[in-house]
Parts: sequence; structure tokens; C-alpha cells
Amino acid sequence: MCCLALVCLAAGFAAAQAPASSPKTPPASQPDLQGTWSFATITPLERPAELAGKEFFTEKEAAEYENEIRKRNNMDRRDGTAEADVGRAYNDFWWDRGTRVVKTRRTSLVIDPPDGKIPPLTAAGRERQAERQAANRGHEFDGPENRPLAERCIIWASTGPPMLPTAYNNNIRIVQGPGNVAILIEMIHDARIIPLDGRAHLPQDVRQWKGDSRGHWEGDTLVVETTNFTNKTAFRGASENMRLTERFKRLDSDTLLYQFTVNDPATFTKPWTVEIPVTQSDGPILEYACHEGNYAMSGGLAGARVQEQKAAK
Repeated sequence: MCCLALVCLAAGFAAAQAPASSPKTPPASQPDLQGTWSFATITPLERPAELAGKEFFTEKEAAEYENEIRKRNNMDRRDGTAEADVGRAYNDFWWDRGTRVVKTRRTSLVIDPPDGKIPPLTAAGRERQAERQAANRGHEFDGPENRPLAERCIIWASTGPPMLPTAYNNNIRIVQGPGNVAILIEMIHDARIIPLDGRAHLPQDVRQWKGDSRGHWEGDTLVVETTNFTNKTAFRGASENMRLTERFKRLDSDTLLYQFTVNDPATFTKPWTVEIPVTQSDGPILEYACHEGNYAMSGGLAGARVQEQKAAK
């Protein structure tokens, strides 16, 4: 019995260590979106003021912009206070933010409104944002619940939905099945399982960190509608009633076009849309052991307790 248990345990461990493999082809009725894709790009989310009115770079302008950004990002910035120096000292060797603009040479990821800017917040959106900031002010280190969600390894602002480029861990992996599409996200290794069977969204009183996603096909484009967000995530200040529409379309063997539209009248004066051509990646997605290596949060909280003890003396 002991030997049998050991054999079963060893077999299970070996299976857990074996690299996951995608089906070679998606279901016959679906266009092929499968693969590992990289969001890495230096194209900014919003169009910089110095590029106002310019929607696209020329090829020459794109090369000059890339050179300038690479030079700026690769500087050794040993300045500021000791606390700031910890983060600012990193040059591009330590990051994986990308070195190229998007393939379309757009000057911003926001494509609508045409000015490349996220629309202003409504009065209600500004009030809600101020309330969130005020609620935590002066209590930032009271306990783990007061720390940002990313620092607690719960959700990262760029992992979505919607998904955006960030400083590192920019890869996703798409796997298609008969009734679902799965998106594995490298940052904090989250996975979204998106049903394609036409089922209704969850009841409105059920709220989730990543919302509730439902997908369907419009020709060769996968369309994903997500609702039922929690008010704790607040993407770019959005409310829990944000309605997100994502579109995934294979352009060629190396390019997947990803678009999303944010519709939240309680927060933004109008809907806005982002477009990112993402590139096929050969590299595997490795586990991002966020909790296991999260020494900074406990260290920060411990430091706050020491400061409180000193102040009490």
C-alpha cells in the first residue's frame, strides 16, 4: 500500500511538472487564435502632448522615437532619496517593456476618441475617485487590506480584463476548446475561462475580481463581453458597472489584433477604445510566484509597526 501510494504520488508530481500543451488545432468551427502572444510595446496608452494631432508615425519618425525611448529607459538613475533609489536604479536590463512601437505605428494605444486621450471623468467619477483616495489616506500601512491589490498579488491593473502592456510579464497564452476559450496571463498567472455557449451573465449581485465574461464569434473575430465587476478593481477609475467589450482577430501568422471598448457612463463622459496588435512569442510562460516571493509587503508593514512603536515612546 505504501509503495502504491509513493508510485501514485510520483506519477502525479511528474504530471504536474510536465509542460502544458495546447491542442494542435482549435475546434473546426473556430478561427485559430491559439498561441503565446506578447503585448510588449513602448507605444503609450494616451497620445503625448507633443504628438497632438498626429495619429501615426512615419517609418523614420517611429525609428527615432524608439531610439529616444530606449536611450531614456536604459539610463542608470541613481538619484533621489534612498527609498526612490531602490526602484529608480533599475535600467532596461531588469525590465521587459519592449523596444518597439506597435506595428501600425500609431502614436497611442487609444484610437477613439481620435485625439488619443481617455475621456474626462464625469462629476460622479471624480467624486468617487476622491472618496477612494481619502478613505485610505493616512492608513496606507494599517494592514494588508490597505495595500494596493497588485502588491497583495490579487490582481494587476494591466492583466485585465482589459489587458494592457506593462513593464514586464507581457505574455498571454490562448487555448481554444469546443465550448470555451481560456486566456492564461503571465502577470500573477491568472487564467480567464470564457464560455462560448450563449449562457446568460451571472446575477447582478454576484461580483468578481475579473468580472463575468461571455464570448461569441462575429465572423473571424472573437467578441468577449464582460460585466459584474467589483468596485474594488476600478480600472482607470471605472465603476463596478463598467461594460467591457474585447475583440480578438488573427491578422497573420505572427499578429493578433486586440481591441477593447470601455463603456461606463457613471465614470467617463463617453466610451473609449484601445487597439493593440500583439505579436506571437516563442517563449514559454513561466509561473509568476507572486505570493511566494512577496517579501516587500510584510517588510513594509513590519517597518510601519516599528515606526509606531518609536512614536509611542
